[in-house]
Amino acid sequence: MTAPDLRPVDVLTVVTVADVTPSVRRVVLAGSADAVAAAGPTVNLLVPRVGDPDPRWPQVARDGRIVWPTGAHGIALRSYTARRQDPVAGEVEIDFVLHGDGPAAAWASAAVPGARLAVAGAGTLGERPAAQLLLVGDETALPAITRILGEADPATRGLALVEVADAAEEQPVPAPPGVTVRWLHRDGTPPGASSLLADAVAALEPFDGPEVFAWVGAESAAVRSIRADLRSRWGLGRAQHHAIGYWRLGREMGR
Repeated sequence: MTAPDLRPVDVLTVVTVADVTPSVRRVVLAGSADAVAAAGPTVNLLVPRVGDPDPRWPQVARDGRIVWPTGAHGIALRSYTARRQDPVAGEVEIDFVLHGDGPAAAWASAAVPGARLAVAGAGTLGERPAAQLLLVGDETALPAITRILGEADPATRGLALVEVADAAEEQPVPAPPGVTVRWLHRDGTPPGASSLLADAVAALEPFDGPEVFAWVGAESAAVRSIRADLRSRWGLGRAQHHAIGYWRLGREMGR
């Protein structure tokens, strides 16, 4: 029974599963309009164990805290970016990177229509409108980069640097005409062991003008290096950049 100050989490059901690249699986989930509207752009996913037909879902307090059931429950909390959400159709689209053997990658690898997961809370991407954009990320940040570019003003200019394993991992990324999407291939280097993103940013001349915003999402060490460059050499203040470690080497790739 749900206490008066708690509510159930929003449970979503898998509608379709598709492999868009060798390491990225796109899962479309269905739920109520309210649940879908609340599920993003950055959403807390409650991921059950593979094959668990009746997960012990937590509840949500009035202040947004997740209240976990006592004892073992087998639910993992992971933060992801919804690549697309459509409250009218009641759909949320999430891309899972299948590197590693963490709970989210395992769930996505086994996901079939009818499987369930839940959402509890959401956040923003941290982006801000600007005349010039620098977007930097690996495959875990590609849904966020795609959303940012899809919502950008058509007159926006800039560059998106995206690190992936190889050419087979490239995806269509619609962008304003003035924004170039540049792919960087690891070509056998393991995720998190490459300096491609930091080197690519270091090789750039800082954009001219005050209307510049940089957004960075990748492995934590790479993000720290790029953030330092943006603050020092580029001279970007707090309001001009958002840099977040999406995952850490040795841990499951998220987002």
